[in-house]
Amino acid sequence: MTADTANFTVAIDGPAAAGKGTIARALAARYGFVHLDTGLLYRATGVKALAAVGEDFSDGDAAYAARSLTPRDLEARGLRTRAAGEAASRVAAIPAVRDALLDFQRSFARRSGGAILDGRDIGTVICPDAEAKLYVTADDATRAGRRHAELTANGEQVSFDDVAADLARRDARDAARDQAPMKAADDALLLDTTDLSIDAAIAKAVALIDERRAR
Repeated sequence: MTADTANFTVAIDGPAAAGKGTIARALAARYGFVHLDTGLLYRATGVKALAAVGEDFSDGDAAYAARSLTPRDLEARGLRTRAAGEAASRVAAIPAVRDALLDFQRSFARRSGGAILDGRDIGTVICPDAEAKLYVTADDATRAGRRHAELTANGEQVSFDDVAADLARRDARDAARDQAPMKAADDALLLDTTDLSIDAAIAKAVALIDERRAR
């Protein structure tokens, strides 16, 4: 099996700031796979709902935003902000939003040449038959530190404690939602990046992909 001929799918899940996006991008570059950060779909949906209605957007407003999402929306400014992350977690708990984005994600996953998707429910719901699955995590303090550094580097003024509280709230909401809760697939490799360098984490992921592609 080779990356230029196979429909090879890599599903990467895990909580925010665990390193799954960094790992996904590195793997995509290494193997020549296309990459989809599915969280960006929910961030774009949340930002679109906020822009149209404001903080009090309804489930229907969010569902409409998801159904009308365009590639241009995925390039909007502010998708990596703290507010966008909170809005993404809100809209991701709405079944109609998840339904609206499901087909797009599944179609992307089976693109010829291989694909990598990262998110919260890729290995369990979007791509349960993915050839390789990872669940990337790290302890709460490490994740909060990483996200705080990212936000402050982008010019946001926010305390470490506020970031930690945001992540805890998002984790609880993502894990408790009725539809597609955040959890590791039974056959996913658990990759804890708390004490790993970026290179070491990527190396572990590469070992899994190489093993699965050799089957």
